[in-house]
Amino acid sequence: MALAAYLRVWLASARYSVVRTLMFRGDFFIWSMVELFWMAVNLLLITVIYQHTDSIAGWSEYEMLLLVGTAMLIQRLLMGFFWSSLFEMGRNVRTGAFDFFLAQPGHPLFMASTRKLDLDGLLNSFIAGGVVIYAAHRLGLHPSVFDIALYAGLVVAGLAVHYSILVLTMSLSFWLKSAQNIEGSYFTIAEFSRLPREAFRGIASVAFVWVLPAVVVGNAPARTLLHGFQPWWALWLVGAAAGWVSLAVFVFNRGLRQYSSASS
Repeated sequence: MALAAYLRVWLASARYSVVRTLMFRGDFFIWSMVELFWMAVNLLLITVIYQHTDSIAGWSEYEMLLLVGTAMLIQRLLMGFFWSSLFEMGRNVRTGAFDFFLAQPGHPLFMASTRKLDLDGLLNSFIAGGVVIYAAHRLGLHPSVFDIALYAGLVVAGLAVHYSILVLTMSLSFWLKSAQNIEGSYFTIAEFSRLPREAFRGIASVAFVWVLPAVVVGNAPARTLLHGFQPWWALWLVGAAAGWVSLAVFVFNRGLRQYSSASS
């Protein structure tokens, strides 16, 4: 299946998602408000903490705001583009409804992870982007076009890491007879992307910086805006994204061999 064909399939799915959302405007409004409230609570927490201290792990209030805004931006993009589709994948595998994706013309992982868009998540990604811009303004930052382009590229790389972790989590459904609540484990891992690298020491550093690069996902783009191009951080995040995407695809493909369809 050619790249252009995949793009046409994705556009058709996007149009379907928009039409579906317009049919249930109340649901769209409520979930948008829920996500916005969750983001507001996180930002308010930063304000409250910094009323009692000037620095956390060497990060000032607006530096932390920029970091958290970046982490929220990546997570909102994941929610908007992939969450609903991948969240349903586990249930479809357990019920045999995953047959539908096996009958599609493209790779099952692409078909299963891009079937739906969540417009509420995409809408709130603009709010998260606004938080980053506000924090950068308060810090007096003037990033170059190259820095902005690099920041965007690293956000995409961070999105790839989050996507891979979610795919790996959902792929457990191929092996587990009862995989309820495994979806929530993603959020536990994602929480670390909002914390400064300097806050991790010892085993925690090995686990969440080197083995599972959850911390690097948010720190690498944020540091690009704060300090300009830092080759180590950029290469580490891009390399981690490539490695984790490859691992996710491999595990998913192995899981397909374990799948028992509804007709078998």
